[in-house]
Amino acid sequence: MTARSPAAPATFAAVDLGASSGRVMTARVHPGGVELSEAHRFANRPVRAGGTLHWDILSLYQGVLDGLRAAGPVDSIGIDSWAVDYGLLDASGRLIGNPVHYRDERTSGVMERVVDQVGAASLYGVSGLQFLPFNTVYQLLADPAALERAETLLMIPDLLTHWLTGSIGAETTNASTTGLYDVRAGDWARPLMDRLGVPSGIFPALRAPGAPAGTLRPDVAAETAAPGGTPVVAVASHDTASAVAAVPAATPEFAYISSGTWSLVGVELPAPVLSEESRLANFTNEGGLDGTTRYLRNVMGLWILSECLRAWDHPALPGLLDAAGRARPFGALVDPDDPAFLPPGDMPGRVAAYCERTGQRPPSGPPEVVRCVLESLALAYRRTVRDAARLSGQAVKVIHIVGGGARNALLCQMTADATGLPVHAGPVEAAALGNALVQARALGLVGDIRELVRRSEPIVAYEPRGDQTAWDTAATRLATTST
Repeated sequence: MTARSPAAPATFAAVDLGASSGRVMTARVHPGGVELSEAHRFANRPVRAGGTLHWDILSLYQGVLDGLRAAGPVDSIGIDSWAVDYGLLDASGRLIGNPVHYRDERTSGVMERVVDQVGAASLYGVSGLQFLPFNTVYQLLADPAALERAETLLMIPDLLTHWLTGSIGAETTNASTTGLYDVRAGDWARPLMDRLGVPSGIFPALRAPGAPAGTLRPDVAAETAAPGGTPVVAVASHDTASAVAAVPAATPEFAYISSGTWSLVGVELPAPVLSEESRLANFTNEGGLDGTTRYLRNVMGLWILSECLRAWDHPALPGLLDAAGRARPFGALVDPDDPAFLPPGDMPGRVAAYCERTGQRPPSGPPEVVRCVLESLALAYRRTVRDAARLSGQAVKVIHIVGGGARNALLCQMTADATGLPVHAGPVEAAALGNALVQARALGLVGDIRELVRRSEPIVAYEPRGDQTAWDTAATRLATTST
């Protein structure tokens, strides 16, 4: 890409794909800040076929094309999405089946077999990853027939970039979530691949955020009415990496919660933490912008609430949150990371079953269930922020909540109350902002991304209030029930 004068505004298309919807956002970047607007939003509906839960990748790709057409001419395009999932291409470059959803049950027992084979300490010493049953490495080993046919593996943003441009590559922040990336060396962990029987030749060359990823194919340019030669940039393609890039922190002493379907809770570090204590605490070390490490732990997040809303036929959330705010505090508490809450299904019933199993009285109605879920999330955030600070040595003086959860005032206030730290909420569209601003920086328009976000985005501050002792007592009680 050719650098432009910082005084000249430019427009970027940020393709941001989440677990339930995708969107194409346009960002107009100028010296005074950035203006973000939605060009197109589309559903992301997984499909179960033949007993396997798939992503409808062709529908997603069509949504991207429709969004780029709606966005109009832009200076460049970038794509971010959730992590761990991938597409496999055969020798002719054709996709070997729809990518499988990470919530599919096919990986049951695979992680345990790999840990027995290699050893938990050895795996963690290479990848630095939290042990989660859906990590890419376990998905690959769960489907050896597809792996035998594969010539190329592309993570979801890399796959869509390939269809847009014809180019093949692997962006590092998403590669770092696979379990097959050497977090110390910053390269594919080929010795580990060999040991596990994963063919290392299917993994493309790595490219860093901000690197060029090709230009639109002529047929794609024609279909989207885009100018020929429109560049596509490899942004921080794991959506959390893009979101963290847009955290409006003014100093390094912060923790972040990228709050959506999942809550990614952690701190930003210059290097990974690979201690035995870190492994036992199940913290992950994932790649961030400019070689940083996102040291974090996955918390189940607002998935539990969204599944409750689905079970209740989607009542109006503002009224439900208002009623939850008036419900009795700490009536019941659950561990959001209990495996019972991972699959889709009857989430209110699972909350009740957890409470009965742990000797608690189940919530009596939707407001009480919501109160239970949000207080439990706030306690999980408290535990994770404190663990991240202790294990990394990184002081934390403020928590930034970005993503959809920044809209949930009740959760934000509970997080401030539970942690005893100020919470700054926003931006909501942090992933799209980070995506676009990495593109703008590649064009020479932006220096300090976070400073530009602070100037451009409204941030809501929540100060701790109430009795910290009550949260201490609740934390002790939850720790007792979850063990």
